[in-house]
Amino acid sequence: MRELFARDPDRFNQLSVEAAGLFLDYSKNRLTGETIELLVALARERGLEQRRNAMFAGEKINSTEQRAVLHTALRAPRDLALRVDGQDVAGDVHAVLDRIGHFTEQVRSGQWRGFTGEAITDIVNIGIGGSFLGPKMACHALRSFAHPRLTMHFVSNVDGHDLDAVLQKVDPATTMFIVASKTFTTLETMMNAQSARAWFLSHGTPDGLPQHFVAVSTNTEAVKAFGIDPANMFPFWDWVGGRYSIWSAIGLPVALAIGFERFRQFLAGAQAMDQHFSTAPLERNMPVILGLVGIWNRNFLDCASLSIAPYHQDLNQFPGYLQQLEMESNGKRVSMDGAELRTLSCPAIWGDVGTNGQHAYFQLLHQGTDVIPVDFIAALAPAHLLPGHHAALLANCFAQSEAFMRGKTVEEVRAELQVQGMTEQQIKALLPHRVFPGNRPSNTILMEALTPATLGALIALYEHKVFVQGVLWGVNSFDQWGVELGKVLAKNIQLELEGKPSPKLHDSSTNGLIARARAAL
Repeated sequence: MRELFARDPDRFNQLSVEAAGLFLDYSKNRLTGETIELLVALARERGLEQRRNAMFAGEKINSTEQRAVLHTALRAPRDLALRVDGQDVAGDVHAVLDRIGHFTEQVRSGQWRGFTGEAITDIVNIGIGGSFLGPKMACHALRSFAHPRLTMHFVSNVDGHDLDAVLQKVDPATTMFIVASKTFTTLETMMNAQSARAWFLSHGTPDGLPQHFVAVSTNTEAVKAFGIDPANMFPFWDWVGGRYSIWSAIGLPVALAIGFERFRQFLAGAQAMDQHFSTAPLERNMPVILGLVGIWNRNFLDCASLSIAPYHQDLNQFPGYLQQLEMESNGKRVSMDGAELRTLSCPAIWGDVGTNGQHAYFQLLHQGTDVIPVDFIAALAPAHLLPGHHAALLANCFAQSEAFMRGKTVEEVRAELQVQGMTEQQIKALLPHRVFPGNRPSNTILMEALTPATLGALIALYEHKVFVQGVLWGVNSFDQWGVELGKVLAKNIQLELEGKPSPKLHDSSTNGLIARARAAL
């Protein structure tokens, strides 16, 4: 890469793209303009444009579940003309959005009161997977826009320590619970919801349940049986996958935290990226480029993982969010037609906020035996007024991407150690430890500031990147059958832990673990 930059002074301008308030620099990758041309040709050969158009048109591209994939419709304008199975998509979406707007205004203004007549101060979102990761990430990312009276809490783990830690912090008289489960049968979510309900009833009465529990679901009867007023049930649809659902009623905690107008800005940022993705030429299309660079690093350079490094503390939940978005979508070993893939699919996604990573795992990124690409993400303007901090943050971000690209040669290390007055023997001993191979790929994504609109665009960018890569790998990015097997086995084992064991069902290891657990319970 050093040589590529030296030969082409315009490399940065040629290998960067801007869209929807975001700027992507992909020049620090081991590729040239010709590489991108060839990858774009591959994308066209794989039918990317046709698949993209089919998704936006509401065709049932989720073939294993015979469903449309229309998370983009959740942030589309009210006048969108699109029907799926006779359903007026835009009309239904905006009807729910209007209800969310009215509800959030009631809670944020203090009109909504708990069973003692006090305003709501704490909101506990109970969900799992996409019903947890997205809202939690967005509320953290947009904390500088949050209502000062409302504190958001998120519970997902069936481990009772998760819920217990939250219940110890909140007052039942001023706490609202959001139970997010499309079917209202999700095991982990409903166990936590029932425990929260029992906790509330130990302080209040059944009459107070409608004031303190709302649902994001489609199962009206189960919601009513729980004690929630169906008027406070916010639905979404089968064509909304869990990890793509933050734009739907699943985003209710986000709307409550930042207000409905800002939530609309969040949707508008994503819609701006949708417009770019659906219309820009592939060669200048940001999600396409990001996806193709990932294909190049994964399938041509054998990079087995991708590290996400946000240089913004408020994006500390973003790597975890992308883990589900990317690995649950494209962590597949068979193609759309059921044949085993003959190439590698999704890399492992991992990371942390940048400056923390520098003092933890960046050592491996710089000098480890694996080459691991990095996505750097930064905002040019901070949301705080502390002097000096942001310049130091950006300096670290830009320096790391430069260091990954340049490395440090034997000659450079030798000259540096000679200036320090070291002897030749000392230099020889230290030299191999101080050399950095460099040539390590990275992308840098910049935004002017982290706002609802730019966060929306950033999430949509990665959603569409996942789509692009799924098309090239030939996988269905919108099912997740691998999630199901463990759930089925867990139900049987739970019955055994609570009753009579069935050793013939399991191997000796699982039987041994069950026996030890039964002895301790």
